[in-house]
Parts: sequence; C-alpha cells; structure tokens
Amino acid sequence: MKIAIVHDWLVTYAGAEKVLASMLKIWPQADLFSVIDFLSDEDRARLGGKRATTTFVQRLPWARTRYQKYLPLMPMAIEQLDLSGYDLILSSSHAVAKGVLSGPNQLHISYVHSPIRYAWDLQHQYLREANLQNGLKGRVARMILHYMRMWDQRTAAGVDEFVANSHFIGRRIDKAYRRSSTVIYPPVDTQGFNLQIEKQDYYVTAQRMVPYKKVPMIVEAFSAMPDKRLIVIGDGPEMEKCKALCGPNVTLLGYQSFEVLREHMQNARGFVFAAEEDFGISPVEAQACGTPVIAFGRGGTLETVHGLDDPSPTGVFYYQQTVAALVAAIETFESQPEAFNPRACRENALQFAEKRFEKELRQFVETRWNDARLGEAFEPAGVLGLAEQGLLLATVQKI
Repeated sequence: MKIAIVHDWLVTYAGAEKVLASMLKIWPQADLFSVIDFLSDEDRARLGGKRATTTFVQRLPWARTRYQKYLPLMPMAIEQLDLSGYDLILSSSHAVAKGVLSGPNQLHISYVHSPIRYAWDLQHQYLREANLQNGLKGRVARMILHYMRMWDQRTAAGVDEFVANSHFIGRRIDKAYRRSSTVIYPPVDTQGFNLQIEKQDYYVTAQRMVPYKKVPMIVEAFSAMPDKRLIVIGDGPEMEKCKALCGPNVTLLGYQSFEVLREHMQNARGFVFAAEEDFGISPVEAQACGTPVIAFGRGGTLETVHGLDDPSPTGVFYYQQTVAALVAAIETFESQPEAFNPRACRENALQFAEKRFEKELRQFVETRWNDARLGEAFEPAGVLGLAEQGLLLATVQKI
C-alpha cells in the first residue's frame, strides 16, 4: 500500500517532530507532506533525511521565520495537497494536518497532539498574551479564530480514526469534535537520558520560553527563595522577562546542546515544570534520569507524574500557576526527601519509551487497515433491491 504522512509544519525539532520521526521509522517508505519545510540538515537527519512536499505557503515572503502569520491561509493550503494516490494517510496534527482531503477508499488516521489550542479552550489566554483583547486587530483575530474553529470541526469528519497523545487530549477531541479516540502516549527517548542516583543541590527547568510555559513565573519564585539554586535552559521571546526577574541564585543558560541538557537533568535535585501541556515530554525525560518533578497539576503531567498520594511518588503537584503555589510546592518537596526514589522515577518513565510507542502505533494502524479492507470485501457493489436482499439473506441462511 502507498502511505502518506502529513505534518503541520517543519521548522524545528520538538515534541511533535519526535512523533513524526518514530512514524517514519515504522513506515520508512512513506511520502512526507507539510505546509512548509525549513528544517536544518541536522534536524532532517533525525527524520531519515526525508524532505516534505510542501504547499504554496513555502514560497511566501518571510515564511521561514514568520510562518505563524500565515495561519489563516493554512487550511486552504493543506487542502491543496493531492493525496488521491495513497491508500493510507497518517496525519500528525496540532493545527491543520488532519484537514487534508481524503476519499472513501482511503483510510485516514490522525495522531492528534491537540485540537488547535488557540482556537478552542485556550483562545482567551492566547488573545491576552498576544495583547489582542481589544481594538481592530483583536476583532480580526477573533474572526479568524472563529473561522478556524468551524473549519477544524468540519474537517474532523474526514478522519476515520483519531489517536490522542494523552487522555487529556482525548477529552479535548471529544469536546471539540464529538469523536472518540484511542490514547497512545508519544515516544520519549528514555535510553538517551540515563539514571543518576546521586543528586546535586540545585533545581533545573528546560523548555522553550514561550508564554504558556510560564518560565518567568518559575524564575520569580526561585528569586524569592535565595537559598535555593535554579538553572534555566532554553531560549525564546520570554527571555527578557526572565532576565528582569532573575536573582543571583538563578542562572540563565539559554539554548544548550543535548549533552549539557542531559547532564543538568541527571544531576538536579528536582525538575520544575509550570505549563499545562498536552502530554509534556521533558518531565518524563527528567524522570528517566531519576529526577523527580515539581509540576503544575493539570494536563498531561497528571498522567506522567505520580504525586505524593501514590505508593511510589515521582513528584509533587501544585494547582495554581502562581509564585506562591510554586514556592509552597518546593517547600513540600523538600520536607519529604525520603519519599522520592530515583529508580522509581526511572521505572515510571520507561513506560513511555520509543519502542513501546512504535509497537502500539503499528498494531493500531495495521488492525484498522485490516478492518477497513475486510469491510470493503463484504460491501455490496451497489444498493440492493428488495428481491436481491431477500436472495442474499436466503443464501446466507443456507450457509
């Protein structure tokens, strides 16, 4: 069978691209499609050297650096990809990839990282963070997001099977599309993050500095606790806010190599996480190093971190994205050091390993493919008249 894999956009190598890389390991013969493809040679090597067939957005001015500005054009762009020659379509979608056009003789399975967050339940948060609550630009933004919601819901009908990356996202899929989904957790490189038993006296956080990650809040909280040391790895538009809030006990390292990231995760006393994530790969990577997590208790982390109420806890939750709540969580964490076992953290992380993902996704797709082919084999060529239906029923009864 001919297989097409569709991804939203290829600009950086992050969590969604790790899922894509695993898909290409399972089906290396598949052709790759995307709205744009500006991956570096290093990142492309992680996809087996695959280069995507792209849309007209690829050729628009400043598409490499300002592709988000073209979001209103992406629904139309993704629909222009001609996948009519493929038997199986797999989409890896957090925006528009699931909206590709497919026919009745094609099986479309969509792995959903999330329905378009900023068009659904996070719309008001997005508008606040982008300073688009009022004025003409705000009204235009709301109109575009309304259009995106209608398009997103309509195109859900073209998907035969939904796969969610967590039960949290499964609930979002049900809320937005009124469709059921199967949960297959995304792959985490647990082999690349080795267990370290001995820890040093510092905390670490590592993520892109975008508003919903709440990195400035983490920096502010530790600046208010001068006796505790924090190392921050990552870069992004919130870096200047972090610098303004940074106390002498907080070290901003900016972007770092994988080796530096792994070393700090292995040696840290705890990993601090403040985002409401769909799944959240970095808390699992930290646990793979034997490092417990202090996490915001909403979203995917509730499925990947075991709190203090568990017999083998791997972290502490706090339930408000505030400095005070995080400070209290750190105090709780330090008051029960004997509760956290590095080996228990590692064991918990292993259930999210790459091999597990590849096995589960392959089995799911093959089962649905076989079911679809079997259904076609027993499907009448046309609509039967009453006489033909009676004859068919009598024949079946004799058998």
